[in-house]
Amino acid sequence: MGDSFHSSAKAIVTRGHGIASGKTSDSRFPEGTLALQVPVFRDLGLDLREFFSGTLNLSIHPYSYRLGVPDHCFPQVKWTDSLPPENFSFYRCRIRLLGETDFVGAFVYWPHPSTKPEFHQDPHVLEVLAPRIPGADYGQEMEVTAESNTLEFSLNGS
Repeated sequence: MGDSFHSSAKAIVTRGHGIASGKTSDSRFPEGTLALQVPVFRDLGLDLREFFSGTLNLSIHPYSYRLGVPDHCFPQVKWTDSLPPENFSFYRCRIRLLGETDFVGAFVYWPHPSTKPEFHQDPHVLEVLAPRIPGADYGQEMEVTAESNTLEFSLNGS
């Protein structure tokens, strides 16, 4: 296929719901939703054990994003008895703290809104699964980049 084109955006680490990591108390998911989902995704062919067991919520405002071709797509995943099955897609990306030179491989984690009954996200926030990144904290600036056929960023109104 020729050269890949990349799309990137500046992002700010922002607070999420805390459900994926288990930071927010929910008796249905005491260890967090990802603790229940990761073994299911591994059985489906995506091993996320090297990643932090929570999402890194990245606000790309004023940018918007367009999801393209996912690296992994799993329909009708029954990962808990507490909720109906959900569809999940994962989009390969790379992230880094601004000022750092090295990117870290990651995935945009996208539970499809059409099957996600709770915990919806701001449309400018990407939920990212990545290894633990020392120094990443709320308010930190990061850069997220991906092949443009996977994930494309644009300024609102562009």
